[in-house]
Amino acid sequence: MRYTKEHKQETRRRIVETAGRRLKRDGIDGSGVATLMKDAGLTNGTFYAYFASKDELVATVVADQLRTQHENIVARAAPGRAGLEQLIRWYFSAEQRDDVEDGCPNAALLDEIGRSTDRTRQAYTDGALVLVDGFATRLAPHDPPSARLKSLSLLGMMAGTLQLSRALTDRRLADQLLEQGIHNALALLAAEQHD
Repeated sequence: MRYTKEHKQETRRRIVETAGRRLKRDGIDGSGVATLMKDAGLTNGTFYAYFASKDELVATVVADQLRTQHENIVARAAPGRAGLEQLIRWYFSAEQRDDVEDGCPNAALLDEIGRSTDRTRQAYTDGALVLVDGFATRLAPHDPPSARLKSLSLLGMMAGTLQLSRALTDRRLADQLLEQGIHNALALLAAEQHD
């Protein structure tokens, strides 16, 4: 039976979306093709009709996760520093920390992306720079390139703090770390105003 182009696109989209949640929860190395396809309600054999390898799927998922984070969070934030502060407060919330499957791909996958293929690392780099440029536009609206490095540093601070907060077993300490993350990120923004 031949499927329509729309059906094929929808099936591919379903694979990418369900794989995104699974990869963020179990990691890249902890998620095999069989599990990823089962999550999508498809057979292993179907996988190769859409992707040449798991590496291709991972690179596609990383790009999709970062694009989705940009479209749904960064692009919808208010303009200027108010929007950046809004993003910071959302990012360092307990809800964001506790929702690994639907949360930030940076905090969930960054350590594994650094050990991934060049294709995956390039997909990450491209997507991260879109996020960073969204930060920079809010940090320095009249000269975003001047704030790119500081925005990249902010992304690193945010992802690292969230990763550490997720790893701690002491819930009170983890919550305090998120509060300190807000304080540190806002201090970085305040320092930018005085540079």
